[in-house]
Amino acid sequence: MRLILIYFFRGLLFILPIFATFYVLIVIVNWTDDRLHSLLFSWAPFQVPGLGIISAFFMIVILGYAVSWTISRPIFSYFENLIARTPLVKIIYTAFKDFTEAFVGKKKKFNRPVIVNLMEGVDRVGFITTDDLSLLGIENKIAVYCPHSYNFSGNLFLVDSNKITPLDVNPTDAMKFAVSAGVTQIESL
Repeated sequence: MRLILIYFFRGLLFILPIFATFYVLIVIVNWTDDRLHSLLFSWAPFQVPGLGIISAFFMIVILGYAVSWTISRPIFSYFENLIARTPLVKIIYTAFKDFTEAFVGKKKKFNRPVIVNLMEGVDRVGFITTDDLSLLGIENKIAVYCPHSYNFSGNLFLVDSNKITPLDVNPTDAMKFAVSAGVTQIESL
């Protein structure tokens, strides 16, 4: 009986992460597809699974292509500046824009992993986002973002530069390590 339980838990350890990953992906894809299909194809008498996501993908690609044109850049810049000047909207828009660019834009910010010494015997994995805080009137400190485990959030710490140790690892591996609560192994040194 004990051997059967051991095999059961081994099988569970194998199948549970796979099932949970696919379940979450399917829920997200179905929800997104339903919303986009009802937004884009509410006039159609039938529903084609995946049509909303495929349409949104191609619309985003076309928009990205249009933004890349030299002729259309001033139009998009004007629209972006208009949003960036609108009270309240600019706070939300610039925060999302900066955060998005930190991951995928030209201004990638999460590319310098470090260990932050928070107190004696307590360290945390983080990423240097800003070296110079003189605009805030702060000297000899560095802005370090420390992601939370199993969450899309984190904390920004202003840390003395002598409390930071650079990590010589791939930033992606460091992020996976921090977000997985240290469960994911760092593969590259």
